[in-house]
Amino acid sequence: MTNSVAGELADLELPVERGCPFAPPAAYERLREQAPIRKVRLTSGGEAWWVSGHEEGRAVLADPRFSSDKRKDGWPLFTLDAATLQQLRSQPPLMLSMDGAEHAAARRAVIGEFTVRRLASLRPRIQAIVDHFIDDMLTTGQQPVDLVQALSLPVPSLVICELLGVPYADHDFFQGRTSMLVRRTSLEDRQRAFAELRAYIDDLITRKESEPGDDLFSRQIARQRQMGALDHASLVSLAFLLLTAGHETTANMISLGVVALLTHPQQLALITTDPDKTPMAVEELLRYFSIADGVTSRLATEDVEIGGARIGAGEGVIVSMLSANWDPAAFKDPAELDVERGARHHLAFGFGPHQCLGQNLARMELQVVFDTLFRRIPTLRLAAPAEDLPFKSDAVIYGVHELPVTW
Repeated sequence: MTNSVAGELADLELPVERGCPFAPPAAYERLREQAPIRKVRLTSGGEAWWVSGHEEGRAVLADPRFSSDKRKDGWPLFTLDAATLQQLRSQPPLMLSMDGAEHAAARRAVIGEFTVRRLASLRPRIQAIVDHFIDDMLTTGQQPVDLVQALSLPVPSLVICELLGVPYADHDFFQGRTSMLVRRTSLEDRQRAFAELRAYIDDLITRKESEPGDDLFSRQIARQRQMGALDHASLVSLAFLLLTAGHETTANMISLGVVALLTHPQQLALITTDPDKTPMAVEELLRYFSIADGVTSRLATEDVEIGGARIGAGEGVIVSMLSANWDPAAFKDPAELDVERGARHHLAFGFGPHQCLGQNLARMELQVVFDTLFRRIPTLRLAAPAEDLPFKSDAVIYGVHELPVTW
């Protein structure tokens, strides 16, 4: 039985701004109440199925009949415009755009770098990095401090640089380019940032092919040589994905997490008095903000009936992680920040075969930052009202541009 509302076209204007920095756009709740899956008309062009229910979102993301391959015609233009999509199609595919055996092989080649056991060995180094930047905050003597520049950005940037073997001296370069890629800036700016970053990464991989080190890319080069075929283009695509995804998302979650905890002091007290609750707090914050909303687009490769909707082959599907993570059918009182919720079934890292490769690293960084920051600076407070902060309504990855704090 199909839902009659599901097939009716609704308009979804882009970008969809959050009316409140701590809540999804009102349009999301309205669409979810009408039907967990329904068809929308995108201002960026065309139509797509909008998935706002948690159960339905998991079903789509786990179903192999929904393709992640952006090379296919009919890809829904939500977080990408047509020109950027064409630019991506001109390059070897990123792992995010692979399906089936191709994706499984690419993921299998690198998944060992991100196991819980392997990442646990990095925890002392992550702790040292966090302590270093907090030391700098405390010794400058200047307040307020922009936490984005002092802690949120440099911690994940240095961590990913060391893991991948990227010179940290270049962090301003790749941070600037990746930030431009995920902002709704001019097409010319995004294309230039894309080209400059690809050229940088191409040169980096070339250097590592002749001068390997003790890092992820060097180990990938050695693995490919042992298999008898060095694929430079695939390594460049892998490096592009890991470098661009490896710091921007975590940096934004650090800043937003601090804002949320400082504006919910009772919730903050739960983790400062019992750090064993910090892992649960991280999961709740990931659910609460769902900063990469809309990046989980798919394309149906055959007719599929799901959630009361009949989706035809060749039709685009957009899973709204933010809407799904605020679905009251999955999370009681979703608007309440509850660090004891135990919300690990959220979709902030996606779901199914494309679930975020670096999720364990992100969790560890967030746990170390929150525990250390609030232990070492227990009087930390916002230096501006939360509602006046410059939130990233202009970006594909949600966050805050600046975060002035004092103590």
